[in-house]
Amino acid sequence: MPTKIYCDSADIKVIKKYNKKKIVKGFTTNPSLMRKAGAKDYRAYSKKIIKICKNKPISFEVFADDKKSMIDQGIKINTWGKNVYVKVPVINSKNKFSGAVIKELNSKKIKLNITAVYTAKQTRKILKVINKKTKVIISIFAGRAGDTGKDPVPEFLKSLKLSKKFKNVEILWASVREPYNYLQAKQLGCHIVTVPPNLIDKIEKFGKSFNQLTIETVNAFLVDSKKSKFKI
Repeated sequence: MPTKIYCDSADIKVIKKYNKKKIVKGFTTNPSLMRKAGAKDYRAYSKKIIKICKNKPISFEVFADDKKSMIDQGIKINTWGKNVYVKVPVINSKNKFSGAVIKELNSKKIKLNITAVYTAKQTRKILKVINKKTKVIISIFAGRAGDTGKDPVPEFLKSLKLSKKFKNVEILWASVREPYNYLQAKQLGCHIVTVPPNLIDKIEKFGKSFNQLTIETVNAFLVDSKKSKFKI
């Protein structure tokens, strides 16, 4: 099973560019990326993105913090396009499991992307409230876990094992920190890895020999030293 690469961005210019790449199979956004991209009207901005990538899956996140509002936002977001996944954080800001929200939206046959997941324990709780038909992505934040000195791999392995019986569930490696994370996700058997645009460019260059890398590195040093007019 090939690991699909999604582009993690809400920048319209970036999405236009990366939507043309065959290597990119979908897109993910979140409220922080939307703010960074300059979105003012969440719905209007999202619809502009959907017009660009109408044939590839894309996730838009609810930003409410209570059960009713999260469900209401999820239902509305779902109407924006057939390729849209509604992104729901696994907990709210009060550390309450979003199980009721996930269950309600899932029962309405709404495709979901459950985000901010870190542990197999959270994956297990998600699997307990969903059906085995409607598509669900579980996004596990590998990079952020690694930032704290914790190895995310065991949690991925356990989550992948738990979700095996769910043909409708895909495990996504999120918060990529370097191109090599794509290979790690692939080796583990993750269904999807969502990658910042600049790292997708590097993944496309995979296959260079160590000798070629040595030559490029030394040449870069030479160019910079000449530009700086260094003397000893």
